Amino acid sequence: MKRSRRLQIVGSGRANSRPREVFRKRRRPSRSRRILDALLLMAAGVGLLVLLLQLPQWIDLDSLLLVSTAIAHLIGGLSQLLLGLLQLLAVLLLVALALLALVLLLVGLVRLVRALVAPAPVRSAPARPAAPPRLGKPGERS
Repeated sequence: MKRSRRLQIVGSGRANSRPREVFRKRRRPSRSRRILDALLLMAAGVGLLVLLLQLPQWIDLDSLLLVSTAIAHLIGGLSQLLLGLLQLLAVLLLVALALLALVLLLVGLVRLVRALVAPAPVRSAPARPAAPPRLGKPGERS
């Protein structure tokens, strides 16, 4: 029995050795299933519309009055919400300005203390520019 010395790729052990399909296409539902889905959705919509049309007979309400009062309450609530947000923003702006004033005072105080405590700079004589080298005759030493 002769063995091959070459490297071999080990199979996955499955009888079918074709590559796995990770992103398989979904099977489309049958035509009858799609028609049934559409009919059920349409029946649910018609049922809800009939229920809404029967609602005023079951409950004695004036639907127009109900809608107008609901809209009025919604507008009133939104205006109160916006007014509250505006007041909150004003308070936050005042707090930010107060914090900015305190930070500016603190930074100014620190700089003032540093300026007063720091030693005075030592004044030295102004540095003279270096004299240009004297050019002498060639061969002369100075």
